[in-house]
Amino acid sequence: MTTVGAQNAGVERIAAAFAGSGKRAALMPYLMGGFPDLPGSQRIGEAYADGGADLVELGVPFSDPLADGPVIQAAGSRALAAGATVSGVLTVAEALAPRLPVVLMCYTNLVLARGVERFCADLAAAGCSGLIVPDLPLEEAGDTRAACEAAGVALVPLVAPTTPDDRLTAIGAKARGFLYTVSVTGTTGERETLSDTFAAVVGRAKAHTDAPVALGFGIATPEHAVQAADAGADGVIVGSRLVRAAGESEDPAGAVREVVAGMAEALR
Repeated sequence: MTTVGAQNAGVERIAAAFAGSGKRAALMPYLMGGFPDLPGSQRIGEAYADGGADLVELGVPFSDPLADGPVIQAAGSRALAAGATVSGVLTVAEALAPRLPVVLMCYTNLVLARGVERFCADLAAAGCSGLIVPDLPLEEAGDTRAACEAAGVALVPLVAPTTPDDRLTAIGAKARGFLYTVSVTGTTGERETLSDTFAAVVGRAKAHTDAPVALGFGIATPEHAVQAADAGADGVIVGSRLVRAAGESEDPAGAVREVVAGMAEALR
């Protein structure tokens, strides 16, 4: 079960967002930092907040995004081409953090390139509440976890449908903020229906942690969000659907606000 350590401002803010959402499950949209450019991504994040989001997952574009499907990969490539950097994305985080908790998602190389302690301190200075590093395994996460705790940032781990019970126990015990629970095997992306086994995935995750459980990968409609809540998920993470909406519209902020508002309403 989750180990209760020293006071952590990021953990506390995330917990408050889950507890105070007023919804059956907290709504956490994904935002690609720097897509279509840095000011545009900030406007999209503000539209998420306007539409009823409770938290935001803010992605840092990377050249080899192993967990991302084609829609988010394309957005990341466009962000990189437009000049997005870690520092630039942190300015987006700083702008959004007064409105809702920001959980940064990035890959290990970007953390190591800046230095683990400096990276986590910079996250805290920008107002980030959490950090997700999808290619950081449990066995190698000690230094990052310690740096996050020192900075008051929640290190959020991921589990998958294929994660065995003993590993779920170990990961769940270290979860801070929430446990990111992947609904399906594979990369991010919209699916017409959620896996028949996703309810079991949520149940297994909740049995192995005291942290909130947020379900991601494949949630694309209000009906999916409600199904996740019905299965007991404490939060739902929506990514590709929103990134696609932003990319296809001449008014990206308006388009995503509408989608988020529909999901928020369904969860109330």
